[in-house]
Amino acid sequence: MALSVVVAVVLVAAPAEPYLRLRAVGDVMLGTTVPEGKLPPDDGAHLLDGVIPLLTDADLTFANMEGPLCDSGTSSKCRKGGNCFAFRTPTSYAKYVEAAGIDLASTANNHAGDFGEACRRETEKALEAHHVAWSGPKETVARVTFKGKKVALIGFHTSASCNDVNDLATAKKLVAAARADSDFVIVSFHGGAEGTNATHVKNGTERYLGENRGDLKAFTHGVIDAGADLVLGHGPHVVRGMELYKDRLIAYSLGNFATYGRFDLSGALGYTVMLEVSLSEDGKFAGGKLISTRQEGKGVPLPDETSRGAKLVRTLTLQDFPKTGVKIDETTFELSK
Repeated sequence: MALSVVVAVVLVAAPAEPYLRLRAVGDVMLGTTVPEGKLPPDDGAHLLDGVIPLLTDADLTFANMEGPLCDSGTSSKCRKGGNCFAFRTPTSYAKYVEAAGIDLASTANNHAGDFGEACRRETEKALEAHHVAWSGPKETVARVTFKGKKVALIGFHTSASCNDVNDLATAKKLVAAARADSDFVIVSFHGGAEGTNATHVKNGTERYLGENRGDLKAFTHGVIDAGADLVLGHGPHVVRGMELYKDRLIAYSLGNFATYGRFDLSGALGYTVMLEVSLSEDGKFAGGKLISTRQEGKGVPLPDETSRGAKLVRTLTLQDFPKTGVKIDETTFELSK
């Protein structure tokens, strides 16, 4: 009797081809004129030299501008005889941001208004003069074009003076509107508790010094539901884990990248990661990697051959997102689904 043979053919979808390769870093504050003596040597000319090759090796590069760029103004945070934890970086330093290859910047954070609204406008003008697209104040969207495709960035913070993490309904509308006339939509947020004990992403609302610092899982998932392709977090001053949601990557915190002169850089506060992420033409996550950096001395960013930042992100991802976390190779720190 003849035997019939059934051959099962399994079709495996080809992986999405990378279309846009973006690198992103967390907090950037290149020194401050207040208080005196907190600017880097040589007026900052060489502060980023050690990381410029990493920053420029991308189609687009993102950073959170934790230090506003202005030359005037007064701060309500500065009281006579007290510690003034307010930042004011000279507008001339915008040329270093451009030279570092930064194309997209968020100005949505708790230091953007340190020296008032006039300082905010100076920051925006300085960035624009050096070809850096920015987003931060309410309803602002940064826009650039790459390979003929429109890329939108929307920066959020847990404050009503900015696009607001805590107003999810409005955030989703803003993202949906950007989605309607853009090929890629990137969301940045400044939120979450701060400090060495803030490495974990919590369920529900996070608080710091009595402030509502956002329900970050609800926010990040909500903006992806509305059309975001990538979500980049910063604010806790330490790195956090990374999650995949609907084939979109969420980086909950990228830590301190270049924060000269005024930040505690001890322990986990002093090392971080540069995130590289590739997006397919339809906006889905198509791979990436983590590049570890550290800050030396008062805050000079350098590559970190010990990979402490990447190792910590991998550990936190496994702990906080055991089912939904992005896969991170334990030796190469490449990212995959």
